[in-house]
Amino acid sequence: LKPHFTLRSIQIGFCAVRRLKEDRQLFRGGLRILLPSPWVFPPALTPCFSPQIQFADQKQEFNKRPTKIGRRSLSRSISQSSTDSYSSAASYTDSSDDETSPRDKQQKNSKGSSDFCVKNIKQAEFGRREIEIAEQEMPALMALRKRAQGEKPLAGAKIVGCTHITAQTAVLMETLGALGAQCRWAACNIYSTLNEVAAALAESGFPVFAWKGESEDDFWWCIDRCVNVEGWQPNMILDDGGDLTHWIYKKYPNMFKKIKGIVEESVTGVHRLYQLSKAGKLCVPAMNVNDSVTKQKFDNLYCCRESILDGLKRTTDMMFGGKQVVVCGYGEVGKGCCAALKAMGSIVYVTEIDPICALQACMDGFRLVKLNEVIRQVDIVITCTGNKNVVTREHLDRMKNSCIVCNMGHSNTEIDVASLRTPELTWERVRSQVDHVIWPDGKRIVLLAEGLVLFLPRAALPTFVLSITATTQALALIELYNAPEGRYKQDVYLLPKKMDEYVASLHLPTFDAHLTELTDEQAKYLGLNKNGPFKPNYYRCSSCRAQNCGIVEWLGWRDLIGHRIELG
Repeated sequence: LKPHFTLRSIQIGFCAVRRLKEDRQLFRGGLRILLPSPWVFPPALTPCFSPQIQFADQKQEFNKRPTKIGRRSLSRSISQSSTDSYSSAASYTDSSDDETSPRDKQQKNSKGSSDFCVKNIKQAEFGRREIEIAEQEMPALMALRKRAQGEKPLAGAKIVGCTHITAQTAVLMETLGALGAQCRWAACNIYSTLNEVAAALAESGFPVFAWKGESEDDFWWCIDRCVNVEGWQPNMILDDGGDLTHWIYKKYPNMFKKIKGIVEESVTGVHRLYQLSKAGKLCVPAMNVNDSVTKQKFDNLYCCRESILDGLKRTTDMMFGGKQVVVCGYGEVGKGCCAALKAMGSIVYVTEIDPICALQACMDGFRLVKLNEVIRQVDIVITCTGNKNVVTREHLDRMKNSCIVCNMGHSNTEIDVASLRTPELTWERVRSQVDHVIWPDGKRIVLLAEGLVLFLPRAALPTFVLSITATTQALALIELYNAPEGRYKQDVYLLPKKMDEYVASLHLPTFDAHLTELTDEQAKYLGLNKNGPFKPNYYRCSSCRAQNCGIVEWLGWRDLIGHRIELG
């Protein structure tokens, strides 16, 4: 079976004696099952076939992409794939579900609440299983949750969030709830939501407004439903990309009078915050989680090193050995992508604007080029810069036939997809989030996820790595919420290295790792506290500010891993 077809259920009943005396071929919607002739079974086990084959989508035409996408048309046009993350093939029981926008449905959870909007609340059981699996790989959040049994450092916090809604995010949200917070959530990406996880959160009482395959109108509607609710006003923001922050600034600026802080985890969102700060328009303190060492070194590097291969393999089934690949950007994401592809035997080129990153690429054995120099010969183009128009229409016109184009950066502006929506080009849907864009002369490129970040809709994310980022986010929220007035001004801050080191140490027991401790003499020689921090606050991020962190005071004794935390 080709992996892009979804076989929902095949029921085979063993019954009375029957022989299939001729070749039979079951064909529906492009799926073929060949049955040999004859099928010979022992009399007691001769099968009576009653195949019930259901597909996420019946035969659909994708000869050309529509130029205007309505509120429901986008979710209708996206065919479900066998690579969708469902705990069981039975998680979808009604194919007609896909025909109705969640905004037009009247759904209630088992407690009678309807304050949510998800694809199908009936999928909650399957989502709960995925969340339980994720919990096993997120030791730090579970440790914080255990500690919260006696203390509620987020009691009274009303957190509005806009992140990817996955099983890992669900563990974070439930941890914030255990710490005393109230949460309302929307998705920061129209493709990355796991519908069954969103359903599980809604069933647990979290107001979640998200589903996979939202239109742009749906996207902003979901954010607005999180923010604009009678009798509830947020006092904390957790954002990924800056869209939620932008929406509140645009529509509800008075809300910032009660908001204590913003926590942002993406390159794009952090860039927007610095722009607001520079212009004097940042109304509240903000925590830059993206530039924390634990985020840069682990999430951006190790997560992308694994997910780039998974995403490309799931979408294209391609062989990496010998392929020529150009990776635009050699930050932590680019480093992870290059290392993975090089290990698989690909010939990797790098483009970079920063001389330091460029020198690192050269020292790591990659050839530094300009995109124009290799665009005609490469088989794969990967962007991971966070910038805009990195791959322009001119580049797309010059690409070879069947070149694969994808984005690993957060921003969906890196590839100029808008320039491809012209009458002379034909869009052909291959499978979910895989499109052929065909030129008049017959040349085609393979565009993945329509230029959105590849690894979330089409690849499995290492839960353990995401645990590190989620823990940093949780600690940042605790710090901003509990900080005394005057500790943080209306600026962008970074959690101090003490917290980075604490997050890392919470994950070490998983590996049965044992840290070496400095002797008094060694600590005095280095001028360090024996318990850290071992790096200065300017390490890796000299442009970001960090101050002594009150969250250390909340954590108190480091009973979770056996030794004490003290303020540096």
